[in-house]
Amino acid sequence: MGTVDRVLRILVAVIIATLYFTHTISGTLAIVLLALAGIFILTSFISFCPLYLPFGFSTRSKKE
Repeated sequence: MGTVDRVLRILVAVIIATLYFTHTISGTLAIVLLALAGIFILTSFISFCPLYLPFGFSTRSKKE
């Protein structure tokens, strides 16, 4: 997983958390989005997305 991909995932997770804590989102939608945010944070920190593997997709540059 490339640096840009990691940063975007963390940014999206922060936005979702902000929307939740400001009560902009709630209910089932909030739960689903918070779970997605947690997955984004986890995959960003381990630099690996299991969904990329079966498709042979990589956001890592040749230098990384």
